[in-house]
Amino acid sequence: MRTETTHTTDTGIAAVSQVAPDLWETREFVVPGGPRTHAYLWTPPSGQNILFYSPGNDQDFDRLEQLGGVTRQYLSHQDEAGPMLRAVAHRFGSRLHAPAAEAGEIETHASIDVRLTERTVDDAGVEVIPTPGHSPGSTCYLVPGHDGRTYLFTGDTLLRYPDGWRTGYIPGYSDKDGLRAALDILATVQPDVVVSSAFVAGAPGVHHVAPGTWQTHLAQARAGLS
Repeated sequence: MRTETTHTTDTGIAAVSQVAPDLWETREFVVPGGPRTHAYLWTPPSGQNILFYSPGNDQDFDRLEQLGGVTRQYLSHQDEAGPMLRAVAHRFGSRLHAPAAEAGEIETHASIDVRLTERTVDDAGVEVIPTPGHSPGSTCYLVPGHDGRTYLFTGDTLLRYPDGWRTGYIPGYSDKDGLRAALDILATVQPDVVVSSAFVAGAPGVHHVAPGTWQTHLAQARAGLS
Protein backbone atom coordinates (compact mmCIF):
# COMPACT_ATOMS: atom_id res chain seq x y z
CA MET A 1 0.00 0.00 0.00
CA ARG A 2 1.21 3.49 -0.77
CA THR A 3 1.92 5.74 2.17
CA GLU A 4 1.18 9.43 1.82
CA THR A 5 2.47 12.20 4.01
CA THR A 6 0.96 15.53 4.99
CA HIS A 7 3.07 18.59 4.29
CA THR A 8 2.33 22.16 3.24
CA THR A 9 4.59 24.50 1.29
CA ASP A 10 4.33 27.72 -0.70
CA THR A 11 5.74 26.06 -3.82
CA GLY A 12 2.61 24.03 -4.56
CA ILE A 13 1.21 26.54 -7.08
CA ALA A 14 4.12 25.97 -9.46
CA ALA A 15 4.11 22.20 -9.10
CA VAL A 16 0.82 21.35 -10.86
CA SER A 17 1.40 20.92 -14.58
CA GLN A 18 -1.12 21.03 -17.43
CA VAL A 19 -1.01 17.94 -19.62
CA ALA A 20 -4.13 18.76 -21.68
CA PRO A 21 -6.49 21.77 -21.81
CA ASP A 22 -8.74 20.03 -19.28
CA LEU A 23 -6.27 17.77 -17.46
CA TRP A 24 -3.78 18.67 -14.74
CA GLU A 25 -1.09 16.58 -13.05
CA THR A 26 -0.04 17.06 -9.44
CA ARG A 27 3.58 16.89 -8.41
CA GLU A 28 5.39 13.56 -8.48
CA PHE A 29 5.28 11.57 -5.28
CA VAL A 30 7.76 8.74 -4.77
CA VAL A 31 6.32 5.97 -2.64
CA PRO A 32 8.99 4.78 -0.16
CA GLY A 33 10.24 1.48 -1.51
CA GLY A 34 7.68 1.61 -4.32
CA PRO A 35 6.69 3.38 -7.54
CA ARG A 36 6.30 7.00 -8.51
CA THR A 37 2.80 8.41 -8.76
CA HIS A 38 0.72 11.49 -9.56
CA ALA A 39 -2.91 12.47 -9.10
CA TYR A 40 -4.84 14.05 -11.98
CA LEU A 41 -7.52 16.74 -11.99
CA TRP A 42 -9.99 16.59 -14.87
CA THR A 43 -11.80 19.91 -15.39
CA PRO A 44 -14.74 19.18 -17.74
CA PRO A 45 -17.14 21.88 -19.01
CA SER A 46 -19.71 20.80 -16.41
CA GLY A 47 -17.57 22.37 -13.69
CA GLN A 48 -17.63 19.12 -11.69
CA ASN A 49 -13.88 18.80 -11.31
CA ILE A 50 -12.78 15.23 -10.71
CA LEU A 51 -9.56 14.10 -9.03
CA PHE A 52 -8.34 10.69 -10.15
CA TYR A 53 -6.07 8.73 -7.81
CA SER A 54 -4.64 10.50 -4.76
CA PRO A 55 -1.87 13.05 -4.18
CA GLY A 56 0.92 12.10 -1.83
CA ASN A 57 0.56 15.23 0.27
CA ASP A 58 -1.32 18.54 0.40
CA GLN A 59 1.32 20.68 -1.31
CA ASP A 60 -0.83 21.27 -4.40
CA PHE A 61 -4.13 21.96 -2.67
CA ASP A 62 -3.97 25.73 -3.19
CA ARG A 63 -3.45 25.28 -6.93
CA LEU A 64 -6.26 22.75 -7.15
CA GLU A 65 -8.47 25.31 -5.42
CA GLN A 66 -7.50 27.90 -8.04
CA LEU A 67 -8.48 25.44 -10.77
CA GLY A 68 -11.97 25.14 -9.34
CA GLY A 69 -11.48 22.66 -6.52
CA VAL A 70 -12.51 19.01 -6.44
CA THR A 71 -16.12 17.83 -6.63
CA ARG A 72 -15.38 14.10 -6.71
CA GLN A 73 -12.37 11.85 -6.18
CA TYR A 74 -12.09 8.46 -7.87
CA LEU A 75 -9.68 5.77 -6.68
CA SER A 76 -8.58 2.98 -8.99
CA HIS A 77 -7.72 0.60 -6.14
CA GLN A 78 -6.78 0.24 -2.49
CA ASP A 79 -3.08 1.03 -2.94
CA GLU A 80 -4.04 4.69 -3.41
CA ALA A 81 -5.76 4.87 -0.04
CA GLY A 82 -4.12 6.90 2.70
CA PRO A 83 -4.55 9.94 4.95
CA MET A 84 -4.87 12.25 1.95
CA LEU A 85 -8.35 10.89 1.24
CA ARG A 86 -9.69 12.55 4.36
CA ALA A 87 -7.62 15.68 3.69
CA VAL A 88 -9.02 16.07 0.16
CA ALA A 89 -12.60 15.64 1.37
CA HIS A 90 -12.06 18.11 4.21
CA ARG A 91 -10.49 20.80 2.01
CA PHE A 92 -12.81 20.56 -1.00
CA GLY A 93 -15.98 18.91 0.28
CA SER A 94 -15.56 16.24 -2.39
CA ARG A 95 -17.26 12.84 -2.54
CA LEU A 96 -15.16 9.70 -2.72
CA HIS A 97 -15.90 7.08 -5.41
CA ALA A 98 -14.02 3.80 -4.97
CA PRO A 99 -14.28 0.04 -5.61
CA ALA A 100 -16.69 -1.72 -3.26
CA ALA A 101 -14.48 -4.84 -3.34
CA GLU A 102 -11.77 -2.94 -1.45
CA ALA A 103 -13.95 -0.90 0.88
CA GLY A 104 -12.46 -2.57 3.95
CA GLU A 105 -8.95 -1.30 3.20
CA ILE A 106 -9.97 2.09 1.83
CA GLU A 107 -12.35 2.95 4.64
CA THR A 108 -9.62 2.65 7.25
CA HIS A 109 -8.70 6.11 5.90
CA ALA A 110 -11.98 7.69 4.75
CA SER A 111 -15.60 6.78 4.11
CA ILE A 112 -16.54 5.87 0.55
CA ASP A 113 -19.52 7.94 -0.61
CA VAL A 114 -20.15 5.91 -3.77
CA ARG A 115 -19.16 2.24 -3.90
CA LEU A 116 -18.42 1.05 -7.42
CA THR A 117 -19.48 -2.47 -8.37
CA GLU A 118 -20.24 -2.65 -12.09
CA ARG A 119 -19.48 -1.19 -15.48
CA THR A 120 -21.57 1.90 -15.99
CA VAL A 121 -21.45 5.53 -17.06
CA ASP A 122 -22.28 7.75 -14.11
CA ASP A 123 -23.95 11.14 -14.00
CA ALA A 124 -20.60 12.95 -14.29
CA GLY A 125 -19.85 11.23 -17.61
CA VAL A 126 -17.28 8.86 -16.10
CA GLU A 127 -17.39 5.32 -17.45
CA VAL A 128 -16.57 3.00 -14.58
CA ILE A 129 -14.79 -0.15 -15.84
CA PRO A 130 -14.05 -2.82 -13.19
CA THR A 131 -10.80 -4.59 -14.12
CA PRO A 132 -9.84 -6.81 -11.16
CA GLY A 133 -6.44 -8.43 -11.50
CA HIS A 134 -3.74 -6.11 -10.21
CA SER A 135 -5.83 -6.07 -7.04
CA PRO A 136 -9.29 -7.51 -6.33
CA GLY A 137 -11.07 -4.21 -6.88
CA SER A 138 -8.92 -2.54 -9.54
CA THR A 139 -11.05 -0.21 -11.64
CA CYS A 140 -10.34 1.87 -14.75
CA TYR A 141 -12.15 5.03 -15.79
CA LEU A 142 -12.89 6.42 -19.25
CA VAL A 143 -13.89 10.06 -19.75
CA PRO A 144 -14.58 12.34 -22.74
CA GLY A 145 -11.73 14.80 -22.85
CA HIS A 146 -11.03 18.02 -24.71
CA ASP A 147 -11.64 18.25 -28.46
CA GLY A 148 -13.21 14.81 -28.75
CA ARG A 149 -10.28 12.97 -27.22
CA THR A 150 -10.85 10.13 -24.77
CA TYR A 151 -8.85 9.72 -21.56
CA LEU A 152 -8.44 6.29 -19.97
CA PHE A 153 -7.28 6.16 -16.34
CA THR A 154 -5.83 2.70 -15.82
CA GLY A 155 -4.55 2.85 -12.25
CA ASP A 156 -1.94 0.10 -11.91
CA THR A 157 -3.76 -2.27 -14.28
CA LEU A 158 -1.79 -1.08 -17.31
CA LEU A 159 1.26 1.15 -17.47
CA ARG A 160 4.08 2.08 -19.79
CA TYR A 161 7.69 1.12 -19.12
CA PRO A 162 10.65 2.44 -21.14
CA ASP A 163 10.61 -0.81 -23.15
CA GLY A 164 6.85 -0.96 -23.72
CA TRP A 165 3.50 -1.70 -22.10
CA ARG A 166 2.99 -4.02 -19.15
CA THR A 167 0.32 -4.94 -16.66
CA GLY A 168 0.78 -4.14 -13.01
CA TYR A 169 1.37 -7.75 -12.09
CA ILE A 170 2.90 -8.28 -8.64
CA PRO A 171 3.71 -11.90 -7.72
CA GLY A 172 1.85 -13.01 -4.64
CA TYR A 173 -0.53 -10.05 -4.86
CA SER A 174 -2.00 -9.91 -8.36
CA ASP A 175 -4.06 -12.41 -10.35
CA LYS A 176 -2.67 -13.20 -13.82
CA ASP A 177 -5.95 -14.58 -15.14
CA GLY A 178 -7.73 -11.52 -13.83
CA LEU A 179 -5.26 -9.25 -15.59
CA ARG A 180 -5.72 -11.15 -18.85
CA ALA A 181 -9.46 -10.65 -18.51
CA ALA A 182 -8.86 -6.97 -17.72
CA LEU A 183 -6.92 -6.56 -20.97
CA ASP A 184 -9.84 -8.13 -22.84
CA ILE A 185 -12.13 -5.55 -21.27
CA LEU A 186 -9.80 -2.67 -22.15
CA ALA A 187 -9.77 -3.92 -25.73
CA THR A 188 -13.41 -2.82 -25.96
CA VAL A 189 -12.49 0.87 -25.60
CA GLN A 190 -10.37 3.18 -27.76
CA PRO A 191 -8.49 5.77 -25.71
CA ASP A 192 -6.48 8.65 -27.11
CA VAL A 193 -4.64 9.25 -23.84
CA VAL A 194 -3.77 6.66 -21.18
CA VAL A 195 -3.08 7.88 -17.65
CA SER A 196 -1.69 5.37 -15.16
CA SER A 197 -1.43 5.81 -11.43
CA ALA A 198 2.04 4.36 -10.95
CA PHE A 199 4.90 4.93 -13.37
CA VAL A 200 8.61 4.30 -13.58
CA ALA A 201 11.54 6.59 -14.36
CA GLY A 202 11.87 7.13 -18.08
CA ALA A 203 8.19 6.50 -18.78
CA PRO A 204 5.83 9.16 -17.37
CA GLY A 205 2.27 8.43 -16.38
CA VAL A 206 0.56 10.15 -19.33
CA HIS A 207 0.82 8.56 -22.78
CA HIS A 208 -0.75 9.59 -26.07
CA VAL A 209 -1.93 6.60 -28.08
CA ALA A 210 -1.23 6.86 -31.80
CA PRO A 211 -4.13 5.87 -34.07
CA GLY A 212 -4.27 2.15 -34.73
CA THR A 213 -1.81 1.16 -31.98
CA TRP A 214 -4.02 0.46 -28.98
CA GLN A 215 -4.58 -3.24 -29.64
CA THR A 216 -0.85 -3.68 -30.23
CA HIS A 217 -0.11 -2.14 -26.86
CA LEU A 218 -2.56 -4.48 -25.17
CA ALA A 219 -1.05 -7.48 -26.94
CA GLN A 220 2.39 -6.47 -25.70
CA ALA A 221 1.10 -6.25 -22.12
CA ARG A 222 -0.56 -9.65 -22.50
CA ALA A 223 2.67 -11.21 -23.77
CA GLY A 224 4.44 -9.93 -20.68
CA LEU A 225 2.13 -11.99 -18.50
CA SER A 226 3.43 -15.15 -20.16
